[in-house]
Amino acid sequence: MEGEPAEGEELIDDYVHCLMSLDTNARPGQSDGLVLGAPVVDGAVGGGTEPDAMRDFASAGDPKEPAVGMTFESDEAAKAFYNEYARRLGFPFRVGRSRRSKGTEEVVIMKRFVCSREGMYKKKQTSPDEATRKRERMSMREGCNAMMEVVRESDHWIVAKLEKAHNHDLGTCTTNVGYLRARGLLGGSDKVAMVGPDEMAFLRQNVLGEGGDAQGLLDYLKKAQANDPAFSHAIQVDKNGCVVNVFWADARAKAAYRHFGDAVTFDTSYKKNKYMMPFVTFSGVNHHLQLVIFGCALLMEETEFSFVWLFETWLAAMGGKAPCSLVTDQNRAMKTAVGKVFPNSCHRLCKWNILSRTKQKLTHVYTEHPTLRDELESCVFESETIATFETTWMSIIDKYELRKNSWLQAIYNIRQKWVPLYLMDTFFAETSPTWKLETMNDFYKKYFNTKTTLEIFLNQFNLSMASQYEDEAKADMDTYLNKATTKTASLIEKQAASTYTKAVFGKFQEEFTESLGFVIQKTEDGCISKYSITKDEDASETFYVIYNALNKMANCSCKYFEFSGILCRHILGVYIIVDPRTLPPCYFLKRWTRTARDDDVLFQENNNYHDGDPSESITSRYNVLSVDAIRCAEKGAGSEAVYKAAKDILLKAYQEITGYERNPSRGSQRDDININEDITVDDAMNDQSIPDSGRKVTNLLGQFLDSSWSPV
Repeated sequence: MEGEPAEGEELIDDYVHCLMSLDTNARPGQSDGLVLGAPVVDGAVGGGTEPDAMRDFASAGDPKEPAVGMTFESDEAAKAFYNEYARRLGFPFRVGRSRRSKGTEEVVIMKRFVCSREGMYKKKQTSPDEATRKRERMSMREGCNAMMEVVRESDHWIVAKLEKAHNHDLGTCTTNVGYLRARGLLGGSDKVAMVGPDEMAFLRQNVLGEGGDAQGLLDYLKKAQANDPAFSHAIQVDKNGCVVNVFWADARAKAAYRHFGDAVTFDTSYKKNKYMMPFVTFSGVNHHLQLVIFGCALLMEETEFSFVWLFETWLAAMGGKAPCSLVTDQNRAMKTAVGKVFPNSCHRLCKWNILSRTKQKLTHVYTEHPTLRDELESCVFESETIATFETTWMSIIDKYELRKNSWLQAIYNIRQKWVPLYLMDTFFAETSPTWKLETMNDFYKKYFNTKTTLEIFLNQFNLSMASQYEDEAKADMDTYLNKATTKTASLIEKQAASTYTKAVFGKFQEEFTESLGFVIQKTEDGCISKYSITKDEDASETFYVIYNALNKMANCSCKYFEFSGILCRHILGVYIIVDPRTLPPCYFLKRWTRTARDDDVLFQENNNYHDGDPSESITSRYNVLSVDAIRCAEKGAGSEAVYKAAKDILLKAYQEITGYERNPSRGSQRDDININEDITVDDAMNDQSIPDSGRKVTNLLGQFLDSSWSPV
């Protein structure tokens, strides 16, 4: 969002502390008049104040008013300062212009931050027919000249042009609570969030189309609810009745979370996207190592209050079960909200965002030292132990004389919060150090531009999701129909090939083949034995595996299994020695297997639901029935033949239900299946009086509800 901090604008509190703890000679301000600062945001939601995040440097005295000649460490710091200034006065802003240097590097050398009402709206010429089909949209643009322009000078940025006067009142609102309630999208008891009105102009201009397209958004949610009874959505409004944030999740997102919601990424790629659609997603990875979406939101307000609302709303929609791990970008308000809503989830900062930010911060250093970037990334991705990482990092810092670089000092001081090596004892569903799923930023690049309306954007997103579901179905069929190719005659490898999906087996196979290249020595004998594992060429990195002969369980000092859910090469090397036949079943996490979508646990919960009284409410009855319906849908999508059978079975079942609904005293109105109302499915399958066609359909239904049955 242009009116909010850009990606990486906010690190956690440690960032400010570590900067302040740097050597005095490393701090700007001694010679150029710059001092470290952390300005305060006035009127923070929830009471109190909050330090503005990632305010790298500000002019001496830390003024709240911009002035020509002010200097900043970076353009992001200048943007953060102007953002605070705009929020305090109550107007949204955007990046109006930017200029890049000539040459191969094309470094940004100028940015102009302008009021969102800058410029004048030019109405397009349309034919009379087009004019009748399209709604006339209001424009925010009023020719406002307020702006601040910064230019790069050496290693800092300076305010070169400034205009503080506005030609309009600040802060207006259009979409109100009454309108939402009239359309059935808000109930009378909905809580109203107390947030400032200045973000609403951005909502009208950039989020919902020029002039505002709240009606289109509400129509989208209404239609989705009608097509999917399990669809969940929520709207957060401010004290003036304006839409602030919107969340939604459909039945498929909820089903995906039940299976793969142990590791979640909160994706805010819009922050680094030039089109700035504030669209965020909760996502994860399925059993084919593909991206799956657990829910979406339009996030116009980036305050702690809004993040708490969004996280709590999403968690409730997902059944209240928090993920084991959560990856987000670096944002102080978000960090605080995560701590409140997910106190038991391991929160990690996204390493890709940190490295992307490092590239921006060290542009001039990377230009001077072309190999530095690769060396830093290699240090993060290829180090196998914490000791190796820290030794390599300090070696690079000394090599390029960067000990006084404040940014590198900052991210090193918070390395436990973003470098995976420090979090290996927590499950993140990442199978390689360079793991990187497709993000929403990739989606933006494919489908979105400045002229795309919200309606088209949402339609494109739905098509993208449909394509992802199709890709998963194809991967399921490929796994069922085509056997994975093993490279050895090992029974362990064959066991894995028949258990994992093909994609995950490929990762397991890498570890298995690598296990053959280690030197393994037993250092402690007994019921619980200990092994040291090293490579011939690099004995400096030694790993230790402890093996319990009683329960045949092992654990490794590298913690790869805890982190990825796949056994590491070190443990596999030990198993090849002590028990080369099969691995204990507990080492095959269900979420990585061919049967990951089978609802064994879910159906146990479903049975528990029956132990209570599902007739207590419509919601409980709906939840119980949804379990069976979703399972049928997942099985039915396996192939065209099974799909046709499923359609036939479900149609007949629906006719039975509607017949019973019309006349419950007589029982359900039977069709040509001719099943007596007192005969159960199991009894009917053995009843010779049932016609062959009826028995065939009933058998298919039985197979359909049997989790061990696979489409052929």
